[in-house]
Amino acid sequence: MSTRLVNTLIEQIIIFGTIYSGMLALLAIGFTLIYGVTGVVNMAHGALFMLGAYIFWVLTASFGPSGVPLVQLDLGPALILAVILTGIVGAFIYRLVIHSIIEDLAAVLVATVGVLIIIQELMIIEFGSYRWPVVPLWEGFVTVWGVKVTYSQLLAFAVSLCLFVGLWVFIAFTKIGKAMRAVSQDREMAMEVGINTERLYMLTMGISSAFAAIAGVLITASTTGFAYPHMWDRPLYWSFAIVILGGLGSIKGTLTGAFIIGFAENAFIFILVELGWGGVEFLRGVVALVAMVIVLLLRPKGLFGKRIEMEE
Repeated sequence: MSTRLVNTLIEQIIIFGTIYSGMLALLAIGFTLIYGVTGVVNMAHGALFMLGAYIFWVLTASFGPSGVPLVQLDLGPALILAVILTGIVGAFIYRLVIHSIIEDLAAVLVATVGVLIIIQELMIIEFGSYRWPVVPLWEGFVTVWGVKVTYSQLLAFAVSLCLFVGLWVFIAFTKIGKAMRAVSQDREMAMEVGINTERLYMLTMGISSAFAAIAGVLITASTTGFAYPHMWDRPLYWSFAIVILGGLGSIKGTLTGAFIIGFAENAFIFILVELGWGGVEFLRGVVALVAMVIVLLLRPKGLFGKRIEMEE
């Protein structure tokens, strides 16, 4: 390849890798949060991602299945309502499903897989197996370093980083955040000083689900553009790969893992395309899974080592 092509390739990898990594960090932070505080590996995380996208579609689309009119709200209120409703669903999932079996890791895994399947089937029953178009949050595009980037992608990246920083500030400086850190470090001692762990667990699940919903709307609206019943699979294994790479329960590890996987995936795809391998977008997930396997073999605890690290 010529020097010009190499420079263009590097610019594409930097720009799209940065944007993509920011969105992946937002996707995985909810998965990290619920594990860091409660020790729960929430297999329904991808389904909550999907649910957020579906609710946003329902609230913004003009017509649904069979031409039935749907609620049509402005994009901002629709996003906020989708996040709130998904957070409430997540809190109910914790109270009705996880609460009584939280001490049994295998039971939690099986139960949350069951929740994932239930949500998927409910979407199929209600809306069919179709791919429903999700409107972009911001129309148009801008050219950065000669690379065309949509406003929707830039908005998703900016919101992702702002929310990521906001969550870190929330955990580090608020009363509830300090309670989360206390419970993650020593549940029994936290209970001794009067922290209501069950209420805190439910709140944490609600926040985690809300983050999944935000990621569902931002990523869907700025990349694939469609909501469909099986869209949960990639977000779930992306979340797994990121938190395993960074270290389960580590917020800074999640950010680091997201950027490693985001840049690696984009470099892999762009290089293959430049070499003449078209239609390789479906191989994106391979990079995340390979990274996860390598880290498990070489460093099972991840880059930041601790099982739970709700750092200050």
